[in-house]
Amino acid sequence: MILLTVGTQLGFDRLVAAMDAIAPDLDQPLIAQTGPGRYTPLHMQAEPFFRPSDFEELVARSMLIIAHAGIGSVLSARRHNTPIVLMPRRAKLGEHRNDHQLATAAHLRDREMIFVADDESDLPGAIERALAAGQSAHQSQPTGLVQLQSAISAFILGD
Repeated sequence: MILLTVGTQLGFDRLVAAMDAIAPDLDQPLIAQTGPGRYTPLHMQAEPFFRPSDFEELVARSMLIIAHAGIGSVLSARRHNTPIVLMPRRAKLGEHRNDHQLATAAHLRDREMIFVADDESDLPGAIERALAAGQSAHQSQPTGLVQLQSAISAFILGD
């Protein structure tokens, strides 16, 4: 399952519409948290908001997260070692007050498991790269936080 989130404060119709156009070509179901936007998706399950516990469950189940360039979304993806595609909002398009999301995306662009789509035309390629990275990460040996979690779990269970 792929999760699309635009945050809860503002709609991001440009991203939601772009993903709605891509959704029929994806091999996975797409679930979207669309915020207070105006666009109504036709090709994905969408809700303006999810309860925090439901959202966390969706994040945990997703193989990919697609989001605005909000730090909360990045942290959610990191917490579950899930690849994320970021498409920043643009102030000149009326999507935000300023371009801090462009700065965030630029800063995170080369980080592991973070892929940036500068606009709608970049989304398909970024999604493809992110899905490949996610498969590769799940097939490789656990690292970092995953190793720590495994060691703690083994200790507690006495394995």
